[in-house]
Amino acid sequence: MTQATHTPDQLAQEFVAFAVQAGVLRFGEFKTKAGRLSPYFFNAGLFDDGAKLGALAKFYAQRLIASGLEFDMIFGPAYKGITLAAALSIELARLGHNKPFAYNRKEAKNHGEGGTLVGAPVKGRVLIIDDVISAGTSVRESIAMIKAAGATPCGVTIALDRQEKAAENGVDLPHSAVQYVTQQLQMPVIAIAGLADLLQYLRSADDSSVTAFAEAVQAYRDKYGV
Repeated sequence: MTQATHTPDQLAQEFVAFAVQAGVLRFGEFKTKAGRLSPYFFNAGLFDDGAKLGALAKFYAQRLIASGLEFDMIFGPAYKGITLAAALSIELARLGHNKPFAYNRKEAKNHGEGGTLVGAPVKGRVLIIDDVISAGTSVRESIAMIKAAGATPCGVTIALDRQEKAAENGVDLPHSAVQYVTQQLQMPVIAIAGLADLLQYLRSADDSSVTAFAEAVQAYRDKYGV
C-alpha cells in the first residue's frame, strides 16, 4: 500500500504530539494482539493523571462536536471505557452539552440494584466510547447490551484508528476492525486520529529521535495498512 497524500488535520496532529509527549504513544518494537511486530504502541491506560485525562477528553469532545453526530448519552465498555465515558461526560458538560453516561460491569451484581449496567438509564441514541478497536468484539458486546436495554447504539468514538488489516486465527483479513464496525455493524466510527495522521506527524516532527521511526511505521503500513 502506498502512502496517499494526506492533508494535515490540525486536531489530529495536536493529539498525536500530545500522546507522544505523555508517553502514551511509544516507538520501538511491540507485539500486537494479532501477533504482528509493530513499530509503535498506543496505551491509553497511561492517560493516568487528571491533566492527561482531561486533555484527552477535550480531544474527544472537539472531534465529536465537529462531527455533528447526535447522541443522547455515552456508554463506556469495561474497563478502559468507564474512565473515558466519565471524562468525556465532564468535558461535554463544561462545553454546554450535558450528557448522561453509563458503563457495564464485567461480572453481574446480584445484590443492591443488581445487573451489569451502572450509571444513567441506557436509553435513546447511545454513543460507545473506547480507546481503539482491535477486533470489534468490545463494540459488538456493547451494541448487544445497549439494544437489550431498549436503546439504540448510534456510533463509536475512539482515540486512535490503527488503519490496519484485522486478523482472525493468524490470517490477515481484507478489512480493518474499524471498517468491520462501519460496514458490517453499520455504525459510524469517529476517531481523534489515525495511522495516516501519525505518519504525518513523524515526517514533520522537530525531534529526530521521533522522526527516525517514520520509515519503520511507513513500512508497517505498507504491509498491513488498509
